[in-house]
Amino acid sequence: MLTIGLAACGPDSSNNGSSAGEEGKNAKVTLELAISKSSQDSAFIQKDVLDDFEKKTNIRVNLQLIPAEQTTTVLQTKLAVDETPDIIQYNLASAVTDLNLERNFEILDNEPWAGRIVNKDVLSSGGHIYSFHVSQDTGMQGVVYNKKIFEELGLSIPKNYEEFLAICEKIKASGITPVFMPYKDAWAANIWPAAAFADFAAKHDPTFFDDVNSNKKKWSDVPEFKTFLEQQYEVYSKGYTNADVLSDSYDMAVGKFLNKEVAMMFMGDWLIEGVAEQDPGMELGVFPIPSSEDASLGASPLGGQLFIPKKSKHLEEAKQFLDYIASKDVAQKIVDAKGYVSNLNDVTTPELPAYKQDIVDNYITPKKTVLTTDAYMLVDRSELYRLLQDQFAGGLTPEEVLKSWDEKFSQLMQDKGISGF
Repeated sequence: MLTIGLAACGPDSSNNGSSAGEEGKNAKVTLELAISKSSQDSAFIQKDVLDDFEKKTNIRVNLQLIPAEQTTTVLQTKLAVDETPDIIQYNLASAVTDLNLERNFEILDNEPWAGRIVNKDVLSSGGHIYSFHVSQDTGMQGVVYNKKIFEELGLSIPKNYEEFLAICEKIKASGITPVFMPYKDAWAANIWPAAAFADFAAKHDPTFFDDVNSNKKKWSDVPEFKTFLEQQYEVYSKGYTNADVLSDSYDMAVGKFLNKEVAMMFMGDWLIEGVAEQDPGMELGVFPIPSSEDASLGASPLGGQLFIPKKSKHLEEAKQFLDYIASKDVAQKIVDAKGYVSNLNDVTTPELPAYKQDIVDNYITPKKTVLTTDAYMLVDRSELYRLLQDQFAGGLTPEEVLKSWDEKFSQLMQDKGISGF
C-alpha cells in the first residue's frame, strides 16, 4: 500500500528542532469521521483500513456513529455550532440540499487523486468535485428479496402490484414475514414512493419535475401518486410486514435477512452488500418497486461519499485520509472486496457479484432504470419523510401527505429563492 509521507504536525512543530517542536511533530492527530449507523458497513471505515492508515501516518480515525433517523439533523447542528467533524460520509444529492454543500465543504478539484477519476459527475456539483468515492456505482432501489425463499415457494418476480400482493400472501402462509419495514428511520419510508413517482413521471409526465420545481404543478396534482402511497400502506395494513414498523430500524435489516425472518424489503442494493459481508452464501437480488405494470428499477444518486468540511480542525490530515483511500493498492483492495465498478483509471473493476451482474444484465443494459425523485429534489426532503411516517402512525391519509408536502415544499423552495415560488 502507498505510504503517505506527510507527518501529522502540531501547532508548534516548526520550533527550530526543539524538543517541544519534535513533540508537536510526533503527536498523534485524531480525525473525527461522522457517519450514519445505517452506513456502518461502509468500505471506508473497516477496521483493517483505519488501522493501516494509522500505522502508516500516525493519524487515528475516530468514528462518530449517528442514529440513522437523526443523521441530517445532527450534522446540520454540528456544522452550525462549529462542532464540525473532520470528515463526513453522506450522499452528494442530499448534501446539496441538507447540508449547504457549497458553503460548508471543501472543493477537491486539485487533490492528487482528482486527475485519476473516471466519472467526475457522480462526485461533483456545480462543476466542482466536492466528494470522494472509489466507485462510480449508483445505488439501485427496489425490492430486495431472498432468491432461495422465492425458489422454494415457486415464486417469480412480480410484474405489477396485484402479483406482488399474491406473492406476499404465499410468503406469509409459509410462516415468513413477507416485507420488513424499518420506518423508525423515516427515510426508509421513501424508497417505495421515490421510485414509483419517478417511474410514473418518466413514462406519463416527463416534464413533471421541471414543472413542480417551477411551481407550475403540485405533488398532489398527480392522482397516481396518491395511489402509490396507498399501495405501500396496504402492504402494511394487510399484515404482510413486521408489526412494529415505527419502532424497527434499518440497522436491524441485515440480521432479519441473515436469520431468514423476512423475504423482502423496499431498499437499495447496498443492503445486499451488507448481508453478503456477513454471509457470502446468501443469495439476494433486487427487482423494481411493483407500483405499476413493468416498472423500471430505481437508480438513486451515488451514496456514501466522503466530504471534508471547510471548518475541519485537521484539514490537511483529512485530505491525507482521502489520499490514502485513493492510493492504487488501497482502492484496489476496496473495489475487489466490495465488487465495485472502479472510478479510478488505474484500479481494475473485478468480476461483479451475481446480484450486481443481474442488475447490469436485466436493467442497466436494456435501459430499464429511472432516476429516483431524490435526483430532482432541490430542497431538504426530511419533512417529506416525516409525513410518510405519519401515514403509518395513522395520522395522515395519502392525500393529506401530498397536500402537506406541497405546502412544505413551496415554503422550502421560497426560502431558497427559487424562481416561481
